[in-house]
Amino acid sequence: MCRNIKMLFNFAPPVTEEEIRAASLQFVRKLSGFNKPSKNNEAAFAAAVDDIAAASAKLLSKLETSSPPRSREQEAAKARARAALRFST
Repeated sequence: MCRNIKMLFNFAPPVTEEEIRAASLQFVRKLSGFNKPSKNNEAAFAAAVDDIAAASAKLLSKLETSSPPRSREQEAAKARARAALRFST
């Protein structure tokens, strides 16, 4: 899985449309292998990002949990700690 795609569910404050779109863009880039599509593929690329963003927003709106919302700051600190361990060698 692409490491640039972040978990978006169960955060306080809730995820924004921009965050969903950014994750969708990363997913389409990973799937297609294109960082920036050619002119011929631009429309298909943009449509895929739109479709995945819509499906992701729908999914996130329907998910339920009994656990308390996560803190973005705490999750970022955990990610930094994992990165420090991974790249410390």
